Amino acid sequence: MNQSETRATGYTTIGADVVHELEIKRSRFITYLRRVDSEAAARELVAELRKSHFDARHHCTAFVLGADRDVQRSNDDGEPSGTAGAPMLEALTRRETHDGDSDLSDVVAVVVRYFGGVLLGAGGLVRAYSESVSAGLDRARLVRRQRMRLYDVVADMTIAPRLENDLRTSGHQVLGVDYAPGDDGQVQASVRVALADAADAEDAFSAYLASHTAGAASWRRGATEWVDL
Repeated sequence: MNQSETRATGYTTIGADVVHELEIKRSRFITYLRRVDSEAAARELVAELRKSHFDARHHCTAFVLGADRDVQRSNDDGEPSGTAGAPMLEALTRRETHDGDSDLSDVVAVVVRYFGGVLLGAGGLVRAYSESVSAGLDRARLVRRQRMRLYDVVADMTIAPRLENDLRTSGHQVLGVDYAPGDDGQVQASVRVALADAADAEDAFSAYLASHTAGAASWRRGATEWVDL
């Protein structure tokens, strides 16, 4: 399913890589979290860590992908079945992000384990792998993503700087400004704005422009994209 065709209109991901280490009964559990947008990207991290931690006993994996979180995978990598990948995946999917929601996605977690010589038992392994991912997420910067409709607001250079400032201060999501000659040869500004992908948002924005520019600015509807807020 294309991201623009998803049921969800927003979800949460992480803003940067996280590395966190726990030691439990002399075993080292090193958690790596990375933002990814495909299974191939998730597996690239696994391959990287197998090389950099070639001497580790296990490289256990879990990842969640897509706004609807319809791709979920986990791997125990030699640990007893269900003691590593599944609790890692549960730590990702049940993580509360905001207002009680659990909508974390586009994240891969890899826990590298160096065995310390003490057996943890099935219950101990479940707790260790779950805690490792949860502790890593505690240190993650969360980013809200929303499906947005892009608009180009075209205005004369004489009002463009004020218009851009007004849009920003009024809470609109301004993504950038381009300058190019118009049909009359005069340079015009095109302010790229992202709005919620909803008809009432477009109507309200059209009314806002009409009242704030006295009809001196026009707008063009663009594509739908996912935007980090």
